[in-house]
Amino acid sequence: MRHCVHRAGYPAQYQGAGFSASPKEQRTVPYDRTVRLAVTDFDAATTAVRQALADQGFGILTEIDVRATLKAKLGHDMEEYLILGACNPPLAHRALEADRSIGLLLPCNVVVRRDGDHVLVQALDPDTMVTLTGLDSLKPVADEATARLDAALGALAAT
Repeated sequence: MRHCVHRAGYPAQYQGAGFSASPKEQRTVPYDRTVRLAVTDFDAATTAVRQALADQGFGILTEIDVRATLKAKLGHDMEEYLILGACNPPLAHRALEADRSIGLLLPCNVVVRRDGDHVLVQALDPDTMVTLTGLDSLKPVADEATARLDAALGALAAT
């Protein structure tokens, strides 16, 4: 059975120069958009994710095989876990025009990972850009990126 799962983020404690949040002041910020795939073959799932993102105008700029990296560097075994750095150039350009520092949050990270017998696909919620920066000028960019990522995730859920 295919279904889409959206879950809230975890409590985050904000700290910085002159600012420290008490546990009571901690905020829960949703930061992901997640879909569980019916496909159980990891390579097939990864191919489908790449195509769904491409169909929405995203190219893959970076790819990190976390499983292989942790095995090579630490000798640690873990489930299949891939981080794709997805970029939609027109959206990235608009975001950078609004705030040059937004590059710290680019590209859009999309995770493909094994979860038991299933494969999960998780994308960073683009509204995180607006939440973290407080810049309303990023809202239209975040809204369009959300629509495109949701379309990609929806296409994956429908296969």
